[in-house]
Amino acid sequence: MEKILNLIGGELTPPHSQRWIENPEPATGQTYSLVPDSDEKDVTDAVLAAEKAYPAWSQLSSRDRSKHLRRLAEMILAQKEELARAECIDNGKPLHVALSVDIPRSALNFEYFADAITQFASEAHKTMEGVINYTLRDPLGVVVCISPWNLPLYLFTWKIAPALAAGNTVVAKPSEITPMTAYLFSKIVQKAGLPKGVLNIVHGRGPSVGTPLTKHAAVKAITFTGSTQTGALIAQGVASQFKKLSLEMGGKNASIIFADADLKKTAKEVMRAAFSNQGQICLCGSRILVQKSIYTQFKQILIEQAKSLKCGDPLEETTTQGALVSKLHFDKVLAAIDIAKKEGGTVLTGGRAIRPEGRCQNGWFIEPTLIEGLSPSCKTNQEEIFGPVATLIPFETEAEALEIANSTRYGLACSIWTRNLDLAHRIASQIQAGIVWINCWMLRDLRTPFGGMKDSGLGREGGLEALRFFTEPKNVCIQFEQGAEI
Repeated sequence: MEKILNLIGGELTPPHSQRWIENPEPATGQTYSLVPDSDEKDVTDAVLAAEKAYPAWSQLSSRDRSKHLRRLAEMILAQKEELARAECIDNGKPLHVALSVDIPRSALNFEYFADAITQFASEAHKTMEGVINYTLRDPLGVVVCISPWNLPLYLFTWKIAPALAAGNTVVAKPSEITPMTAYLFSKIVQKAGLPKGVLNIVHGRGPSVGTPLTKHAAVKAITFTGSTQTGALIAQGVASQFKKLSLEMGGKNASIIFADADLKKTAKEVMRAAFSNQGQICLCGSRILVQKSIYTQFKQILIEQAKSLKCGDPLEETTTQGALVSKLHFDKVLAAIDIAKKEGGTVLTGGRAIRPEGRCQNGWFIEPTLIEGLSPSCKTNQEEIFGPVATLIPFETEAEALEIANSTRYGLACSIWTRNLDLAHRIASQIQAGIVWINCWMLRDLRTPFGGMKDSGLGREGGLEALRFFTEPKNVCIQFEQGAEI
């Protein structure tokens, strides 16, 4: 059984404790690898390695750092099939999704920031005669990147790439639930010739690795993607240290369908928004708001499309719905479906665990589930489930749709479906969410700011926002001699 190792100071190392965490394959329920159960000693080693590497890395030109990032992107693409298969086995997602989305996007993250850092410009202001202000943007030092289990390599690289591009050194903690592609990436880092200690990867649980990492005095900034509960704990734990924080957390996103929408196209995309990656994406549209005049018709189309999704072995090409990531999460989602029934919800389709034939008979699979008949204010429509469960909610007016969409404590994303662009722009301006899609879902331009409002997040990632987060601005003001040329 393969033992995953930490990457510290350029070397693959076991945990000091010599303890290991079992890592099961979601599709079979069987342990197939072991994850380091690292602790504060491993964290200390990783931070020291990052501190040692920082002076040389931060002083490299942006062009030289860009070359390193581009090399990482090239090597990810060269190993696309191996990485995609590993992601499929480790996470439970369909193989074709990992091949077409997760791994290409992981490479694109490095490609984009390799370009962006060479174009990253600062500001200068001639404020009055003989006076000019300019802004320096220097790297911070050692930064921590904590990534989640739902898009393991995709979001791991999304955080690491801008941090490295800006000249910081990194200690990264991938989720202990889906560690394999981060481990394979460790080997890529070695082969690519990234200087030792520039990127360190420590595996383990949140309390034993994440907590000492975020609280370490040498760490200057933390970027985290995960649950709102964990994000709040991080913020509370480091409040007195005044570290820079970027927190991308939960969502309870609405898909709002108006009566004039193209129903068949909209239904197809709304299904994708609800059930992609088994509903395990923070941007998934789990609340489907439908105008009453088309509610019955649209509901029937959704039911037919949900029933057509094939749930089964993630390694099979025809599978559209894979396994949930863990037994704990599987049980949580089933419990949420039971709560929805107790709240008076009617299950239109799905709602059950299934056992595919063959090697996956003991895996963690749940049918795509649509539920109606619930109040917008009930627990099912207020709390994040993060699984293949979506609710249908009818509305009459534009004002009612807005009220329902904004009624949760979350504010991450929303999609609006209508042919009336005046209506779409009006709704978009009033939706309390960091991302609004109109007649589309999950189209991402890496130049745009990414993040949420309310309990969905703090700060923004992506494009210049990420490079600004990972740098410290310093204003320099010069007064020249009177009459001197500037």
